[in-house]
Amino acid sequence: MEELTQLREYVSQHRYQEALGLIGEMEEMSRKSILMNIKSYLVRLMVHLIKVQIEQRLTKSWWFSIRDSMLKIQELNLMENSKSHYIKQIAWQTYLGDALDDAIFEASLEVANAKYAPKELAQLVDKNQLITLFSEMIAESYRYPRKELAERVELHLSKLLKVGYGQTPS
Repeated sequence: MEELTQLREYVSQHRYQEALGLIGEMEEMSRKSILMNIKSYLVRLMVHLIKVQIEQRLTKSWWFSIRDSMLKIQELNLMENSKSHYIKQIAWQTYLGDALDDAIFEASLEVANAKYAPKELAQLVDKNQLITLFSEMIAESYRYPRKELAERVELHLSKLLKVGYGQTPS
């Protein structure tokens, strides 16, 4: 709010260069906030993908969380003009490493009733499989509208389950 008051003051005083500078700062703050939200959903998504991968089961709540996280990432990533994205498709790798490390840490509290310390869980997780799966799902978030993306999430989840597609969440 402080920034809006300052902006109003700059404009009323015809200090347009300073107003434009402040607008730039506000846009950057907004962008950072959106990227932080995307990362939060990415970590949430990865935590549940790790649980599915390690426990080889899929509960309804995990399925819902994975689906919801993917849809939120798609929604947040799309800029207001509905044509551009905050994170370009080729730039996701820079976000995945940190998000996966954070997710492993968080998942260690949930996987197998907190049986594994983060370092132990990191040894068990097939990071390449998770990155490949996420890369496929995120690519689809650029191609498909929300409803179709939601339907495709379940197809991707079957890749984590050794039993294969068709296993119903418990």
